[in-house]
Amino acid sequence: MKSHHLMMKNMTVYSEQRTIEKGFVEIQGSKITRVGNVHDLIEQPSADIIELDSDLHLIPGFIDLHIHGVNGADTMDATPEALETIAISLPQEGTTSFLATTMTQESWKIEKALQNVGQFIRWQNDHQGAEVLGVHLEGPFISKKKAGAQSVSHIKNPDIGLFHRWQKLADGAIRIVTAAPELPGGLPFIEYISRKGTIASIGHSDATYESVQHAIQKGARQVTHLYNQMSGLHHREPGVVGAALLQDELYTEIIADGIHVHPDVIRLAFQQKTKNRIILITDAIRAKGLDAGTYELGGQRVRLKYGEARLFDGTLAGSVLKMNKAAKNMRNYTGCRMEDIIAITSVNPAKQLGIYDRKGSISPGKDADFVIVNDDFDVIMTFCRGRLAYQKKV
Repeated sequence: MKSHHLMMKNMTVYSEQRTIEKGFVEIQGSKITRVGNVHDLIEQPSADIIELDSDLHLIPGFIDLHIHGVNGADTMDATPEALETIAISLPQEGTTSFLATTMTQESWKIEKALQNVGQFIRWQNDHQGAEVLGVHLEGPFISKKKAGAQSVSHIKNPDIGLFHRWQKLADGAIRIVTAAPELPGGLPFIEYISRKGTIASIGHSDATYESVQHAIQKGARQVTHLYNQMSGLHHREPGVVGAALLQDELYTEIIADGIHVHPDVIRLAFQQKTKNRIILITDAIRAKGLDAGTYELGGQRVRLKYGEARLFDGTLAGSVLKMNKAAKNMRNYTGCRMEDIIAITSVNPAKQLGIYDRKGSISPGKDADFVIVNDDFDVIMTFCRGRLAYQKKV
């Protein structure tokens, strides 16, 4: 179903200003034009009407700032077909936009992937899936001590010249860089990319608390998958985890699959950072959506078994988490409200990327990116820029 003029009505609408029971949302083309209560609605004959059950919820589409792949496709495949597969698959879990995330591999492979994303962004307006907002460069500027599932042999020290080259190849699409500030050149690198408008995210790092403080002074504004592959909290050395929990300047990514981080430690992070400084991510790999088996990630073999993706040495290797499941888990772990879920899945990532003027909330003038879910966070319908991108089969 496609419509240039569409009206959704009767469900609970979580708009930017308020929550509206028995609300409506009107869209024309790719934009939201009106939001309100059905009692105030004057229907227009030109609009297609979709009447929904009153127990459904219309919320902003999820924005995944850290995802490698899904359904057999990976950003590092460096093909438009791979990005198309990711973009078409993600609306099934309520994700309407994302950052295509790279891995630590040979430079030429990273460059090929960056060029591919830059080119894909230029023509993607014609397709009906989730929107690629840019690139999350995860590695190679990370610590060998905290490599996780990243290839140690291709790790490099932060390199301003190389980043400049890569950003040019990507046509300016690199939006976030995960980097370890304690490495040689780490702090000048963070300062440089921050001044250029790219988000410096501290991750895969063995930094001290003091080093993270210096990184914040240089412009660092995020932490990559909190708790995972970083120096932990110790009562005499708070490390990256301690800094992430204490420093208000830092947004913190969290993988809420109950595997990467214990639910109670997620609850601790939510109590400390609040809804205003947490961003839910999936860190999903190509194995998401596929059966148990052996897959590839960053040139390494990954075994998917019992819903866990691990290298053959047992190291966790990304996830197969879906965003609607992450939202449900977060509610179960913390007892948070729907408004809090919206903040950590839509509002915060949009604000962090500087696109809150067009995404991240249900408000007239913004992109018609929204998802309709039930009380259990099952996705019923997903709209990406006004187009129906997914509908649950009855």
